Amino acid sequence: MTATDPPVTRRPADRKSQLVALAAQLFGERGYSHVSVADIAKAAGVTGPSVYRHFADKQALLAAAVLAGVADLEACTDRALDRADGLAPEDPARLDGLVDSICTMGIRRPDAAVLWRWNGAFLSDDQNREVATRTTAVLARWARALQVGRADLDDRGARQLAWAALSIAGSTSMHATRIPAARAHARLRLLITRVVSVRTADAPLLETDALPGPEPMGRRDEILDASSGLFERRGFGNVGVDEIGEAVGITGPSVYRHFSSKVAILTSIGQRSAARLEAGAMAAHAASRTPQEFLSRLADSYVTVLTATPDLAVAFHNGTVLRDVDARDLLAAQRQYVRRWIELVCEIDPGLPRAEAAVTVHAALSIANDAMRMRRGRDRPELPGQLALMMKGVLGL
Repeated sequence: MTATDPPVTRRPADRKSQLVALAAQLFGERGYSHVSVADIAKAAGVTGPSVYRHFADKQALLAAAVLAGVADLEACTDRALDRADGLAPEDPARLDGLVDSICTMGIRRPDAAVLWRWNGAFLSDDQNREVATRTTAVLARWARALQVGRADLDDRGARQLAWAALSIAGSTSMHATRIPAARAHARLRLLITRVVSVRTADAPLLETDALPGPEPMGRRDEILDASSGLFERRGFGNVGVDEIGEAVGITGPSVYRHFSSKVAILTSIGQRSAARLEAGAMAAHAASRTPQEFLSRLADSYVTVLTATPDLAVAFHNGTVLRDVDARDLLAAQRQYVRRWIELVCEIDPGLPRAEAAVTVHAALSIANDAMRMRRGRDRPELPGQLALMMKGVLGL
């Protein structure tokens, strides 16, 4: 090479891994439907055709990103449990090491814990089976570690706590609060330690039949009910207006007499769930004498609204769609609702920095949101009470 030759730009040896990591980050931030191959290429500083040299299409990138996250879960678990092999079964350091590894993963790769849950609908059946099988195997190992020295913890309860720990680890990707890594690790460690100490078998039944807020009535609410169920089962993007009309006994075009678009239906579903949350919060406040009691009742109210109808889960899981339209009032109401929780945590523990309080609240909410998203035991009558109890455990109540 002479002094006048242009520099040679060499392709990084790990280009494929770089693309997978960037895809995971973008899919986690925006949702699969809102990310293009061009977006991933731009983030990597390459052209679209360069991406296609490694992956057939965007779906192949998603599959690689999700499986990379599962591999991280497996490696994190292997490291922690291998280190514990020389320890006595009753030595608390066995569990401490696993919790530390989970926290480290949650800070370095939060998408490893949540990417599949949010984007599994875009994977093939075979890919979903592989992810489910491998993830379940990892969490079974976590569950067995939790059962050591705890005769009170049965297999179902241990699995439930393991899933809750995974939700807490992934919760850092669900909000914008950022704190230094050491503080984040310490906070996640405390929250996971709290939740794995919960005895879900002791949870009282939570009555979820009586929803707070106005009773649904009329054709408009019928359309919202039908749409909410369809969106939850099949995803917002996979449901057409004709299907919504058929579900309530009218034609697709007749739906437009009540709503201007499918997005307007989604926005109304979100507004209805927000109204129910606000009604529940007002009732909780009126019935409470202390901040602790208020926060405990808020947890019960949240789980009631979340489990009684699909509305809240649908609105939460389609946040990227709502952010793309003029739903500022709804999004502001959702943020204000979460702020109320954060303020209560700060009132209960005045020495706790607000950022740590926010991390705590989002971790608690993620336990319930993830359980409903993954449909884990959702038909069991004891589930709402168990979710509320785990949330309260994380909140320190």
